[in-house]
Amino acid sequence: MRIVADYDRCEGHGLCAEQAPVVFDLDDEGDLVHHFEGQELPDELEAEGQRAIDSCPVAALRKA
Repeated sequence: MRIVADYDRCEGHGLCAEQAPVVFDLDDEGDLVHHFEGQELPDELEAEGQRAIDSCPVAALRKA
């Protein structure tokens, strides 16, 4: 699974980082950091990745 982040839509709520801390983080300015940008998630992180997508209140994350 690959996850695409819409950085313009992201408001920095951080719910994705709570659900998938290995995949997502927020930097010091509150901007999204996607550690697997442009890459397939490892199989063991797919469930966390899906929870992160589902938790985003502004739909800034989607499967590609």
